[in-house]
Amino acid sequence: MHNIPNKLTEVKLRIANSANKCQRNPDEITLLAVSKRQSSDKIATAFESGQQAFGENYLQEALEKIEALSALAIEWHFIGPIQANKTRAIANHFDWVHSIDRLKVATRLNEQRPITLPKLNVCIQVNIDNEASKSGVAPADVPALVKQVQSMERLCLRGLMAIPQQQAVDDIGVGAVGNNKHRNAFATMHTLFTEMQTQFPASFDTLSMGMSGDLEQAVNHGSTMVRIGSDIFGVRT
Repeated sequence: MHNIPNKLTEVKLRIANSANKCQRNPDEITLLAVSKRQSSDKIATAFESGQQAFGENYLQEALEKIEALSALAIEWHFIGPIQANKTRAIANHFDWVHSIDRLKVATRLNEQRPITLPKLNVCIQVNIDNEASKSGVAPADVPALVKQVQSMERLCLRGLMAIPQQQAVDDIGVGAVGNNKHRNAFATMHTLFTEMQTQFPASFDTLSMGMSGDLEQAVNHGSTMVRIGSDIFGVRT
């Protein structure tokens, strides 16, 4: 049987080792457990083992889990592509959104975030490799969108998110090295993130990149949040 507490410990050790190698504080790096296609029972087990932040890609599936696990103080992150007609549910039920890629979506989330809830933490997704199959804003368009989102009263812009080309999913193998193009994408993201921090310093503290196969590279290039799925939970159903 897949031992979730042990797997969490292993992933946290990888994060710590990676951070230490590049002289970073491991506490600067948040582990986001990607729980799409995983059961509520597995999520509850991970939560009871100390994991608080969970990422979901599919809205209807996520809403069912949020309801089932409402007694637990889970921090829910929406990390999938956002359809404009789904923004109200996302704005009402999530603590974080990683995948803002256009002004229309940001505007709707801002307008639909209930005043009774804290501001919605958001990241702008960057299509760092200009892939037609992926969501995300082009790197050159990031500053304009950052400026627009920064001004929205019900959103708290926390940073940037990206999925570099070689790492299309979060399970290509533990510690995969990757090629130069892959490393360059991470480096470009870190540079862009640093530039945005300088221009828009308020609350801009999150660089969400890195998954099971490239965690080490991501940490080495300044990631502050890594998204890990089946290395914690096992194979998805």
